[in-house]
Amino acid sequence: MRVHIVGAGLAGLAAAVSLAAAGRRVTVYESSGHAGGRCRSFHDSVLDAVIDNGNHLMMSGNRSAMAYLDEIGARDTLTGPAVAEFPFVDLDSGARWTVRPNAGPIPWWILCAGRRPPASRARDFLAALRLRSAPPTATVEEVLGGSGSLYETFWEPLAVAALNTPAAQAAAQPLWQVLTETFAHGAASCRPLVARKGLSASLVDPALERLAALGADIRFSHRLKTVQTRDNLVTHLEFTETGVVVQPTDAVILALPPQGLKSVLPGVSVPEGSHAIVNVHYRLPSPVMAHGDVSLLGLVGGVAQWLFVRHDIASVTVSAADDLADQAAELIGDRVWTDVSRALELPSAPVPPFRVVKERRATFAQTPAAMLLRAKTQSSLANLCLAGDWTDTGLPATIESAVRSGHAAADAVLES
Repeated sequence: MRVHIVGAGLAGLAAAVSLAAAGRRVTVYESSGHAGGRCRSFHDSVLDAVIDNGNHLMMSGNRSAMAYLDEIGARDTLTGPAVAEFPFVDLDSGARWTVRPNAGPIPWWILCAGRRPPASRARDFLAALRLRSAPPTATVEEVLGGSGSLYETFWEPLAVAALNTPAAQAAAQPLWQVLTETFAHGAASCRPLVARKGLSASLVDPALERLAALGADIRFSHRLKTVQTRDNLVTHLEFTETGVVVQPTDAVILALPPQGLKSVLPGVSVPEGSHAIVNVHYRLPSPVMAHGDVSLLGLVGGVAQWLFVRHDIASVTVSAADDLADQAAELIGDRVWTDVSRALELPSAPVPPFRVVKERRATFAQTPAAMLLRAKTQSSLANLCLAGDWTDTGLPATIESAVRSGHAAADAVLES
């Protein structure tokens, strides 16, 4: 039995590692010349530094991502604060505060003014309980009120970052799942983690090395064109360079983005629409930390929502950035530097060298309607499973969702 995995993003890599470790013969096909999908690093000539294609934050409670890192021997490549804390700055007023959850599942930290956003009240957090019973049609804004200090300084930035969709349009149910797997378990599960040397060094390169050691076959520059079926089975995969016969005992996992899957399986239903993410990386004159030893800083009242600092590289992420993505890179770099310079208390001029990375289809638009179109792991074809952060994991389209979908597809293949 051979498992054919199409797509070498994190979903495909997670599935491949699990299956190869279980003794299955695995072949991975990737349309581009590199693995990792949106989670990868590259050397940028303008900054003369290695930067990530996009900024990605993990949480210590992301059980699937942590299991994947353990499988590839890379958990120690992540870094973050020793305790769970999320520093913020209000770019308009200059106010700074840090959200500090406590150990244990009982959230007594909301009773302490020094651990929660300013002007918020402990009872304001009770609104989060409404997410638990939110109907599938409800948005984050509808459930959490859409106004007030806590909404503006905590809930909205969290929701937009997790769902990459404006809070007025974003589905409420996935946000509840995020909270139950992280903040609901206390500080041990919500410590923010980032890749110390870059996403490729943590999530991609160790996986490729592990797959090579397990004898997996990885084929780059193989773009899937068509999928042929007969008698409820996938029988043939046609790539740009070659065709592959799928034996009756083989299994296939398509770890493709929604529109990529739609192009090869026209009859399948996938979420329609997407939202952009814009990342801007600056090469600072000298190393600087965003907040003590913490390399993460939440931004309120500006263009960007999150600032990551690694040595002398400051990177910002703007989620749900469709309008911003239409602007010229020079305008974006100058505009966002206003936020960064205020946050890091640096001169506003001159603007240091920067690189703008636009991901126009970063994730599917995670609206209530789109959530109903998320695909199940097992397709209608007996030997075909689907994977990807957009599939029905119950989570937003994040690293955790991508890895979990890959594990689910691998489990389905092993069980069959």
